[in-house]
Amino acid sequence: MYDFLIYSVTIAAIYGLMAIGLNMQAGYAGLLNFGHIAFAGVGAYATAILTAAGYPPLAGMAAGVLVAVALGWCIARLGRKLASDYWGIATLAIAEILRTVATNEEWLTGGAQGISAVPALFGNLAKPWGGLAFLALVLAILAAGAVAANRVGNGRFGRALRLMREQPQLASCMGYNLRTLKTRAIMSGAAITALGGSLYAHYMSFAGPDYLLSSETFLLWTMLLIGGMGNMWGVLLGVVLVQAAYALVPFAKDAFHFSSDLSGALRLGLIGAILLASLLWRSEGLVPEKVRKMP
Repeated sequence: MYDFLIYSVTIAAIYGLMAIGLNMQAGYAGLLNFGHIAFAGVGAYATAILTAAGYPPLAGMAAGVLVAVALGWCIARLGRKLASDYWGIATLAIAEILRTVATNEEWLTGGAQGISAVPALFGNLAKPWGGLAFLALVLAILAAGAVAANRVGNGRFGRALRLMREQPQLASCMGYNLRTLKTRAIMSGAAITALGGSLYAHYMSFAGPDYLLSSETFLLWTMLLIGGMGNMWGVLLGVVLVQAAYALVPFAKDAFHFSSDLSGALRLGLIGAILLASLLWRSEGLVPEKVRKMP
């Protein structure tokens, strides 16, 4: 029970970092990125590849962030001549292409088997101190990322992103370069998400193609829609609710003796019910964004 609680909170904190990265793009800038999980996958693979080659974990994390930022720049350049909906489909295609490459390039990514034996941070500590130390590290990074992203969102850059999202023509008239704003938003979100992917690889001691599944992106979107896009604390609330739904299902399985297939369906159904209820009664999320309006 104690180990399961540590595991659940750690996973929630890691997904919180990824959700913050998506909120930088979708919540602040209004960008439909359906391939956002690609940044986390890049961070995880960069960490796994470099640590397997003998480099320290910090070098792997830094490389993952740099590669994800470069990927974000490329994706932003891709959207120069695409409408927002077509750009969203293109991002989904890019994530699937990367997953296919990761599945087939065994010399680099280990193929379908992935890369195992990624060294665990604080692995030299005895249980449960190693898990608690890693949890403290992830929570500290999550807190720093949330505060920094919130300050950015409430600052000049965040106000420019919201103006671009709501009134792009007005933003252009005021002298903002929309392409530059989109690129900076994507690259910022990519860096935070890649950091979450690197931590996930260290925690699971593994990096594989499953980290690039499109379902992971839509899980992050679900967290944002439930909590409230554009509001940092709403995003974190959505992460907590979705992770709580995931954590409660095993207890229901043991109490009512559900099969594994039924418990998996119950988990998806519970999250879907929470999302549907939020969309029906709180369409802007449980903690909606507060947008300043002209008097």
